[in-house]
Order: sequence, then C-alpha cells, then structure tokens
Amino acid sequence: MYSFIKTYWQLITLIVLAIITILSLLPAEQLPTVKGGDKIHHFIAYAFLTLPVAIKKPKYWQLILCSFLFYSGIIELIQGLFHRHGEWLDLVANTLGVLLGLIIGQLIIAMMNQFKSKKIEDLND
Repeated sequence: MYSFIKTYWQLITLIVLAIITILSLLPAEQLPTVKGGDKIHHFIAYAFLTLPVAIKKPKYWQLILCSFLFYSGIIELIQGLFHRHGEWLDLVANTLGVLLGLIIGQLIIAMMNQFKSKKIEDLND
C-alpha cells in the first residue's frame, strides 16, 4: 500500500480533492446520509486528502498545510453561491484533519524506514 501511495499520490490526491469539492458544493438536500457528525466527515476527508502528499513530499509539510487550509477556506467562503453556508467549525475540523494527515504520514515514513533498515540488517547477518 505504501508503494502504491508513493506511486499514485497525485491521482489519489486529485480524486479526494474532487470528492471533497463536489460534496462541499452540492446542496445539502442532495448529500448522501452517512453516519457520524458533519465535523467528523470534514476531519476524515481532509486527513485522507493530506496523507498521500505527506507521504510523498514530507519536507514540504508547511506548504501542504497552507495549501490545503487555503483551499478549505475558499470552499467555506464560496458555499453561499451553491445554496450552502460555510462554518468556522468546519474550517477547524478541516485544519485538524490536515494536521492528522501530516502526522500519520510522518509515522508511516518512520515505520517504513525502520522496516527497511531492519531488513538490511537481517540481510547482513
């Protein structure tokens, strides 16, 4: 899965970004009913959005954070044009999701590096 994400990180990110955009701009009545609260959905969506980029481009975490938070803010602002309304708490949930995606990305990279070094040690023994 790690190598799949590293290979197709751009495609995965664009697909998740498209899904977030569509679901954020659809009229509320047309949204599918999903268990869990609205803020949880925002949190999870932005964590998934961030994860592939965080794994592939970990040195650029500040740019990733700023870019996705800017995008999130723009979506919240333009929702009024699509019979929706933006909420500050949505932006907070999105921010926390981006931060979680960055943290999980760092943890996955660290685990994979440890796994690789352990594998090399085993080969040398």
